[in-house]
Amino acid sequence: MNNWKSYLNADSTEWLLGEDNPSVRYFTLLDILDKSRDNAEVKEAKEKIMKMGLVPKILSKQESGGYWGRSENFYLRGKYKGTSWQLIILAELGADINDERIKNACEFMLKNSQDPESGAFSYVSNKEGEGDHERVLPCLTANMAWSLIRFGYLDDERVQKAIEWLINYQRFDDEPGKAPNEWPYKRWKRCWGERTCHAIIVKSLKAFSEIPEDKRTPEIEDYISKAAVHMLNHRIHKRSQQPVKGQFKWLEFGFPLMWNIDALEVLGLLTKLGYGDERMQEAIDIMISKQNEEGKWILENTFNGRFQTSIERKGKPSKWITLNALRVLKRFYE
Repeated sequence: MNNWKSYLNADSTEWLLGEDNPSVRYFTLLDILDKSRDNAEVKEAKEKIMKMGLVPKILSKQESGGYWGRSENFYLRGKYKGTSWQLIILAELGADINDERIKNACEFMLKNSQDPESGAFSYVSNKEGEGDHERVLPCLTANMAWSLIRFGYLDDERVQKAIEWLINYQRFDDEPGKAPNEWPYKRWKRCWGERTCHAIIVKSLKAFSEIPEDKRTPEIEDYISKAAVHMLNHRIHKRSQQPVKGQFKWLEFGFPLMWNIDALEVLGLLTKLGYGDERMQEAIDIMISKQNEEGKWILENTFNGRFQTSIERKGKPSKWITLNALRVLKRFYE
């Protein structure tokens, strides 16, 4: 088996270690150079995440109540400047879970977006100021579960309830059929249509991949297995062996993806979970082919202009896309 770096046109690791992006530097030290969290360089990079770059810019715009913008515009009307979206971005950037502002944002979403009855997350609050039971969304629930797990809330009973909801209501339909017509499926046919939405599967898989192996229940392990097999059967980026059509730009790599998904994200999740299946090979080959002569990948898909602050530039080499591609190569070929 070839060394994973043999698939690179050039080694871009030193570029990723640049001081200009402390988040990428931090994750490169951990995931590419295999340094421990106790390493002095790793600790220094982690501290700088909160002092320079994107994280302090985003946190500087937070209101005292733990939200961004208007408190009621935390999801749909605040796209992509509302509180739910900032929580996702801050989790991606590796923000410090012990920072009081991060905790305030987490508690804001748990109070205002989570439906206390089901544990799922809603895009609006009800009259009591809690998540509206009739307006819960599966992708939002998965994204909030992932973000909250990243921020140390795994053992919180509210997050455990969200995890249970994802397990109980996720479907893995592979052929067209009649969607269920009861709650929570009946309101959101776009999410719960005649086939399972891949975004819900991928974002739930993302949340569950964040759970340490020794804390995964048999139900979580079963979900991971079903979700992985579902995506493998579709060769990552296809529907019934044909390229998937629709709103997702599977082969245009982006960061941060928010509700969106792409082939690189799926490859990252599967390799993180230890999968090295031959059904991943076509997507791996496409990913490898998208690097430039310097061994860097381009930001092809972005929501820039709609964030609190822009994250890299579309059409330019992206440290985040490159880091994610290197993670996949390293895991897959080692």
